[in-house]
Amino acid sequence: MSSTGKMGVSPATGDNLRRQRTLPDLKSAVSNGVVSAPVKEETQVKKKLTKVLLNVSIQGSIGAIQVIISPDLKVKDLITATVKQYVKEGRRPVISFSNVADFDLHYSQFSLESLDREEKIAELGSRNFFLCKRKEESAGTTSSPNSCSKEAEMTTQLASPCPPWLKFMNFLF
Repeated sequence: MSSTGKMGVSPATGDNLRRQRTLPDLKSAVSNGVVSAPVKEETQVKKKLTKVLLNVSIQGSIGAIQVIISPDLKVKDLITATVKQYVKEGRRPVISFSNVADFDLHYSQFSLESLDREEKIAELGSRNFFLCKRKEESAGTTSSPNSCSKEAEMTTQLASPCPPWLKFMNFLF
C-alpha cells in the first residue's frame, strides 16, 4: 500500500505507481520563496573553539586525566588544571598540589624536550600529553625545561679517544 492508502501496481504490469508531487524546477521555487536560497560561504562566520578536551597521562599513574580547558590558555594553566583534577579524583601515587612548578609537560613519555610554559594550547597541535616531575640537579635546584635534551647532548658529546662512529664497536676497545 502507498502512503495514500491505495494499492500500488507492480512494475511487471507496466503501470506506474502514483508519486507525491515534487518541485522539478528549483530555480522557480527559490524565486517564489518556497525554498530558501543557500547561504554563501563569505557570509558564514567561522566558529571559534571555546573549550577543548585534553588527555594528560601522569608519570606513575594508570590512565589519563581528561581536562576541559580553553585553547587560549597557556601550558602552565594546563599543568595547574591537570594536577588539580588529579588530586580531586584521588588518584595514586599521591602528588602534592602545593608546587605546580615542579612538573613539566611533554608531548609523550618518549619526548626529551618539555613544552614551553608560555605557549598557548591552541598552538601545540596535539590533545594528548605527558606530565612528569622535573629532575633535580645536584645543586638541589630544579632543572630547566629542556634539561632532558641537554642531558642527552652531554652524553653523546663525552670526550672519547675514538671517533663517534666507533662507539658502537665495543669489541675493538
